[in-house]
Amino acid sequence: MRGALHHVELWVPDLARGVAEWGWLLGELGYEQFQDWPAGRSWSRNGTYLVIEQSPALSADRHERLRPGLNHLAFQSGTPEQVDALMENAPGHGWRPLFAEKYPHAGGPQVYAGYLENSDGFEAELVAGGLEDPGR
Repeated sequence: MRGALHHVELWVPDLARGVAEWGWLLGELGYEQFQDWPAGRSWSRNGTYLVIEQSPALSADRHERLRPGLNHLAFQSGTPEQVDALMENAPGHGWRPLFAEKYPHAGGPQVYAGYLENSDGFEAELVAGGLEDPGR
């Protein structure tokens, strides 16, 4: 486990919206709610957890994935059919597709993946297969 990612903390401008959008996606990917406090919530899976927090120290009201810093989080998301289902249902949960004209190969012909952006500007990549199996 040495070197494994322990947790990721995302600061959001609206906790309720962040919990609704990220909570749906993380739940679909098999994460379980781990912690809950007035300014945040976390979800855990396989020893790694993701925190959504509305910090009073925020300096802006939107994440900008094209600036230095975090560009996106990529999740192993199951089969190509499971990725398709997530992409189809995501708009009903605050996520919009990115690079739709290139779906499902916006990352290249060898990778079957979908890209989403939520209301706060965070990007999630949903990848079919694992490192050895890039999907279709």
